[in-house]
Amino acid sequence: MKFFVLTVIGGFLTFALISARVQNELQESIKRGNEIYTDFCINCHMANGEGVENTFPPLAKSDYLKNNRTASIRGIKYGQQGEITVNGKVYNGYMAPMGLDDEEVADVMNYINNSWGNSNSEIVTVEEVARVKK
Repeated sequence: MKFFVLTVIGGFLTFALISARVQNELQESIKRGNEIYTDFCINCHMANGEGVENTFPPLAKSDYLKNNRTASIRGIKYGQQGEITVNGKVYNGYMAPMGLDDEEVADVMNYINNSWGNSNSEIVTVEEVARVKK
């Protein structure tokens, strides 16, 4: 019984340490992503993430981001062209590729996924971005 209790406690502590490390990694990525957003995205999607009505889709409270993770990564990584529906509105525009590397794409995804009413604690990793192809 004593071994069982120690095993459970050890497992809990390991889980807590891993969770804290992942949360710290996410917070650092969000911080870097904020800087990238300010440099590359803010002109179209605005400081509040609300975009420009009928022209640039909102990132704030975006159902598209929530439901289309891979497509969102692909759009940031390679640019976006053609129709997409965001929060019930159809947008048919063009977003040029920004020339970001995989780490920068992951960071900006983590930033927008956790800003303006979006909440996604599942971190976007460099490895995940690298797997996304045109």
